[in-house]
Amino acid sequence: MLFTVDSKLSFAEIQRRLEESAAAHKFGILTVHNLAETMRKKSVELGWECSIFEVCNPVAAKRVLDAHPAVSTALPCRISVYGREGSYTLATLLPTALMESFGVPALASVAADVEAVLKAMMIDAAG
Repeated sequence: MLFTVDSKLSFAEIQRRLEESAAAHKFGILTVHNLAETMRKKSVELGWECSIFEVCNPVAAKRVLDAHPAVSTALPCRISVYGREGSYTLATLLPTALMESFGVPALASVAADVEAVLKAMMIDAAG
């Protein structure tokens, strides 16, 4: 259900490489949630970095939404980058596992395609 990749690169380098890889795979980064900063604003210190990158390929998104509109609850795909300088982990929930929960067989092939790209993007970004 979870795919992870470890990296010794800096957070800034992981982010740069993730942006480049997303573009190369025709995915866009819609937004980045800096969870540590958000929690700090609420007077809660996380103690380590954690950012969530929302990524999407509009063509793939339309395919799954046409098959089952409730899939919108699982979109966009998310890649989390967390850790401390010199030791980060990139993680994502596998689209194939998520789509199985909707019970619509037509979602399997697009989920597998998106999953392969997410894994490649994460591996690229981790260096």
